[in-house]
Amino acid sequence: MLSTFFKRLSKDCNGNILTITAAALPLVMGSAGLATDTIQWTLWKRQLQRAADSAAIAGVYQRATDSGATTKVSTAVCHDINLNLHTNMSLLGTSPCTGSGGSPSTLAYPADTTYSTNQVTVVLKVQQSLPFSSMFLSTPPTITATATAASVSAGGSACVEALATSGTGIYNNGNTTVKAPTCILFSNSTSANSASAGGSSSVTAKAIAAVGGIQQSNNWSVQQYIPYSPALPDPFANVTPDPNAMNCTTAALTENTDFATLGTTNCFSDMSIGSNKTLNVPANFGPIYINGGDIDLKGSFNCNGCTLVLTNKNTASNARIGTVSSNAQATNTITAPTSGTFKGIAIYQDRRATGNTNKVNGGSGSVLSGALYFPRDTLQINGTGDVVSLCAMFVANYVVFTGTSSLAISSPDDTACSGVGMPSNSATKMVRLIA
Repeated sequence: MLSTFFKRLSKDCNGNILTITAAALPLVMGSAGLATDTIQWTLWKRQLQRAADSAAIAGVYQRATDSGATTKVSTAVCHDINLNLHTNMSLLGTSPCTGSGGSPSTLAYPADTTYSTNQVTVVLKVQQSLPFSSMFLSTPPTITATATAASVSAGGSACVEALATSGTGIYNNGNTTVKAPTCILFSNSTSANSASAGGSSSVTAKAIAAVGGIQQSNNWSVQQYIPYSPALPDPFANVTPDPNAMNCTTAALTENTDFATLGTTNCFSDMSIGSNKTLNVPANFGPIYINGGDIDLKGSFNCNGCTLVLTNKNTASNARIGTVSSNAQATNTITAPTSGTFKGIAIYQDRRATGNTNKVNGGSGSVLSGALYFPRDTLQINGTGDVVSLCAMFVANYVVFTGTSSLAISSPDDTACSGVGMPSNSATKMVRLIA
């Protein structure tokens, strides 16, 4: 009978392995399918997250370039997505980038906080069927990647800032020694070698930062390298000499000038201090304008609360603007004013000066307190001797340290420098993912 057959079959051990294998086969196939789906989903998720991260960072760089504006951010973000999204899947959502092949599902701009500015949030979503799960799911799963990037503080203000956007903005060579342990050296150049320390130079600083790349060097002794940072603004971009404030004479300013007889005169054809000669400017004399001429310092110059202004009363765009030359035997003590148009500036050069090299060599005992500002020219510090810069900034198109000079710089961020009048808008930033 049939029941007797099944009882006998159940007690027969032959063929059990085949039976068990057949019973377990669906579980094995299911596990393999789920494993395959998991690997594929993880790959897509990683590719999507990488693209979102890169796009958010690109958006922050664009905002930093445009002083926080968001007008061009969507274009920058979409361009980055088109370059870096490798899932080969269309993104979900309504894109702010019309006609773009790869566009963010969501693009937002969170409000600035105390620690982060120019925030950009990018959300990318894709919907794609998985090989195994699609047999059981009527709707493909949605994969989402969210990234928020921002400009964050890199730890202080720059005391050396090269404004040039190409070439090597900060160049150290020869046997020069720069000791600036609390300072950040910053180059606005986009070059792959935007700041260089070569020869036998030795540079000690809090950080070396740049818009472009920075090549590692044993000549740098810094706490950190900060390449590919948002450009710093010109801290004195709004400072412009007023020709109406210039009461000019055709005479030069020399060691023989008698300030008691000048009256309202504050503008001279040029300026020169001879070797072993001394010029002491009365305290808080105010700006000293050099009208189209040069400054040549060979002796001792002392100026407390004044600014040397290289400019020209002639407002023509091609009017001559002089340069500065201070030789290695000169002893210069210059302290910038703490108020007025040239607040915080020790030496100012008009922006109409281009293509020149200004040489500030200091003899032993020279002390500079305030900014040396040459926005379109090169500032070269070299020669022999020690220069102490208290609460100083060196802002120029290119900044060059060379020769055998030794320079000690204190950062404007130092507590002792709070009353010097240095600008506060030169804080170094770096772009980072914050969420």
